[in-house]
Amino acid sequence: MPRASRRPRSPLSGRHRRLAGGALWLLSGGASLAQEAATSGVTLDELSVAGLGNGLATIGYQPKRTTFGAGADTAILDTPANIAVVSAQVLRDQRVLSLDEALRNVSGIAQTNSVGGTQEAVVRRGFGTFRDDSILRDGRRTVLQQNFSYDIERVEVLKGPASLLYGITDPGGLINLVSKRPEFTPHGSLNLTSTSFGGGLVQGDLTGPVEGTNLAYRMVADVQSTDYWRNFGHFSRQVVAPSLTWKGDDTTVTVGYEFSHYRVPYDRGTIFDPRTGRPLAVPRDRRFDERSSRHEATSHLATLDVDHRFDNDWRLHFGYSYSQLGYDEDQIRPVTFLPTTGLLTRRADGTRNADFSAHVARLDLTGSFDTFGLRHDLLAGVTYEDISYNRPDIIRGPNRTGFNPFAPVYGNLATVPVISVPDSNLRERLSNTSLYLQDSLHLTDQWILVAGVSAQIFDQFASKGTPAVTYVDIDGVRALPRVGLVYKLAPNLSLYGSYSQSFKPNSSFANVVVSLPPEEGEAFEVGVKADVAAGLTVTGAMFDIDKSNVVVTQVINGLTVASTAGKVRSRGFELDIAGQILPDWAVIASYAFTQAQVTDDPVLAGKQLLNTPRVTASAFLTHQFGAVAEAAEFGSTRLGPGFLEAGFGARYVGARPGDATNTFKLPEYVVCDAFLAYNTQVNGLPTTLQLNLKNLFDRTYYPSSGGSNLLVAVGEPFQALVTARVAW
Repeated sequence: MPRASRRPRSPLSGRHRRLAGGALWLLSGGASLAQEAATSGVTLDELSVAGLGNGLATIGYQPKRTTFGAGADTAILDTPANIAVVSAQVLRDQRVLSLDEALRNVSGIAQTNSVGGTQEAVVRRGFGTFRDDSILRDGRRTVLQQNFSYDIERVEVLKGPASLLYGITDPGGLINLVSKRPEFTPHGSLNLTSTSFGGGLVQGDLTGPVEGTNLAYRMVADVQSTDYWRNFGHFSRQVVAPSLTWKGDDTTVTVGYEFSHYRVPYDRGTIFDPRTGRPLAVPRDRRFDERSSRHEATSHLATLDVDHRFDNDWRLHFGYSYSQLGYDEDQIRPVTFLPTTGLLTRRADGTRNADFSAHVARLDLTGSFDTFGLRHDLLAGVTYEDISYNRPDIIRGPNRTGFNPFAPVYGNLATVPVISVPDSNLRERLSNTSLYLQDSLHLTDQWILVAGVSAQIFDQFASKGTPAVTYVDIDGVRALPRVGLVYKLAPNLSLYGSYSQSFKPNSSFANVVVSLPPEEGEAFEVGVKADVAAGLTVTGAMFDIDKSNVVVTQVINGLTVASTAGKVRSRGFELDIAGQILPDWAVIASYAFTQAQVTDDPVLAGKQLLNTPRVTASAFLTHQFGAVAEAAEFGSTRLGPGFLEAGFGARYVGARPGDATNTFKLPEYVVCDAFLAYNTQVNGLPTTLQLNLKNLFDRTYYPSSGGSNLLVAVGEPFQALVTARVAW
């Protein structure tokens, strides 16, 4: 990776020349791939199709079109941004059960502090933390901490700043989970899964038209009850998601609702010895807390989407989401570990009656028109968000020493129902109105100029304690530009470049919080995209991001302290590949090099960003072997021909800092997965028996840190899942 100049920026600075040179290098590689594909005679088998607008969102593993990052239904190759998609077929083949598992297929993403496994949290290009509003449902923000379930059709990732289209965000990018919606073609499926950890899952999906009406329905259910793989704990989750669509001549209305209740272990992981920088020499399944450590939550998500077509060129979309999350939790928090004595000091903490809610409404007008012979694809819209967090009762127990991780005795520390007045009554509210206008101007058949601006009108307030002490009270208006240029060298090959800015008011649930100034960022990006023989999409991107006032959390004497680093910089290269490489062969693969570090701060200057590996890579390859068994009958049971499919993949995550001051690192790791599926028909019903082997070689690894050597997550060991699936 070339080193960027530290001289003041100018339109012809060394930084920009290097990015331009990288684009030419990417371009030459992409053109070569396209030429090879054109002469290879590769054909494309359609593995699965998810509808979107006037085209197909995905075909098998390959992403084709999206509204994410463009504001309207647009071909992936026509957007000046790096957009990756984990399709329904990938989710099914890999038997994905969490957002972390889905995102292992995408470049530049790693797990960050998941708060004891209770929340979805990822870093993107070095930026991100839990509850950072980077995870969307159907393009809108929610307060949900666990979004992924069987109700998700696919996962989309938009790299880089997205404030113009999605309001207050940081420059690392956004993740969008697309929900399953009613279809007028009737079909259904039922999955029964058993896991080697103990327990299993029952998942059902049913959709179709309501006879005699313009209505279609969908009902998705997801029930999970599995044992935790460590020495105690249990997972349980119940999700029910009904939805209904009415379709008129020019208008479509969809209403949806998702109820979720779950209870999961609150597991702070293991401890790294400060003397050696290595994990304690204890079995990886040993917990250092108590059986009382758990997180129990109930969430509701209600949505309304209205699409109206004025004519072939102009459309209006209105979307509204209401999300609500309530939870109680108990944790045994590690406070200090003395390596000389081998004893751990712990504390019983908890939260009661937490109540989060969000109202999000979005109105978009999209249309195409010509001026002076040039085509415009216009997007104009407004988004309103009102997000509230309320944690009224915070429990803080006394410190208790004497716990020996090498010879643990459990049951001597229980949660004390004593409310900490200074920490309780924590309230945050953020309201933001985003006005945006974007035009995609087709200068020629090859050149597309994308330019726009948004105005963020925000008001943020936060306080805690009784009486309440205000620590955030800001409002204002920020204008944020976006400029991008796409050059179509061929219908299946494009080069792009972009410049964008981001803005995000800071907040934190840390124990010690001072007034945090808003984050501000700007990003330059160049890349190349190619559809190879119409079956494989390849995207390469180089980026350079500067960001100021980044929130940094440190654990000091058992207290989480939030502050901001002066300036940070992230730059790197990403490569994403998804689709079909040969008949009956599909692949999804990624590579990322990310150099993210603090560039200006009195304490942290020169330090690498927490949980950000320099290098990540992944590849998952599947093959359909064709028929391996003939049709047969056994009494009244008729079996169709049997088809075999198999897949194997590996992912690599490089070493990364375990805390803000880089006093220790999480070691690099490689984990492999595999699956084998047998597809047939039983009495005319498509039926699949599938075996998934996760962490095939039973590697011990550490996916993330909570910002301290006392809070290091432990990755899951070998797990076998057997799934029986029937469809109709």
